[in-house]
Amino acid sequence: MSQLGCLAQDTFPLGQGRGGGRGHQRPILAGAGSLPRAKGHWTDPEGSHSRKTMEMALQNPLPIWRGDPGVLTAWYLERQARCRPALACFPRGAGVWAGRGERSDTQIGEVSGRTLIDIGSGPTIYQLLSACAHFEDITMTDFLEANRQELGLWLREEPGAFDWSVYSQHVCLIEGKGESWQEKERQLRARVKRVLPIDVHQSQPLGAGSLAPLPADALVSAFCLEAVSPDLVSFQRALDHITTLLRPGGHLLLIGALEESWYLAGEARLAVVPVCEEEVREALEHSGYEVRDLRTYTMPARLQTGVDDVKGIFFTWAQKKVGV
Repeated sequence: MSQLGCLAQDTFPLGQGRGGGRGHQRPILAGAGSLPRAKGHWTDPEGSHSRKTMEMALQNPLPIWRGDPGVLTAWYLERQARCRPALACFPRGAGVWAGRGERSDTQIGEVSGRTLIDIGSGPTIYQLLSACAHFEDITMTDFLEANRQELGLWLREEPGAFDWSVYSQHVCLIEGKGESWQEKERQLRARVKRVLPIDVHQSQPLGAGSLAPLPADALVSAFCLEAVSPDLVSFQRALDHITTLLRPGGHLLLIGALEESWYLAGEARLAVVPVCEEEVREALEHSGYEVRDLRTYTMPARLQTGVDDVKGIFFTWAQKKVGV
């Protein structure tokens, strides 16, 4: 049985308990869509690193784009703090999501619909805090059962769930619609309909007979495909695979690392396929997308902390061509 088949047996419906919390320990995300190589491990019993990096991130109240890369582990929280300046590339407010926002050369309000799939969610929820106002049926996915269980704790408001209220408040502040963070979280919980296993290296990433309504109106993914692909061929194939989940004319919002070859998850050093801006563009076009917007951000030296060798971040909005 494939890894995906094994994980599919552990898919849990929302609203049903899966046991108690795990204290302050949090699962890691060493590749949200699949783990073809090593599985890292990191725990932060006191939570001090996480609190510090959250505070760092919130010191720079810049616009939050849908794909804001956040997870519970120290590495991802630190990356979030380091990448936040890049989000200024996109409009304030909901960005390319339908809704309120300041005009830039990105057309406001085009990305909306009924169904949305988050590819490689990890154990994080706030990358969907803006999107949940524009999609009534959201599917979250991850390769690791531990991450899916962590999502379930928060969605069911169970003891031991991570407290995302600081992030929810920040998103509400940026959007400026007068919405309370409690209302924001209630809406997201109501609109996430399922949490499913995924393997982006399979031709059917969600498996046969998936519970997700397909094809979706939009896909989102942050720091997933390059983190789980050993080479460009695998990166391209993974992109091709997830594209099958999207309807013709649907939208993909993709964020990833530029020219990164490794990152640390605890003491584990995990390989990443280095990609440049042109390779990302070519991969998207090869998979049948029209690239509507592709922007990059160079990581300044002051934000290079030794947890990876990332050189920058790419932010992409692409639309699947009709007939593909």
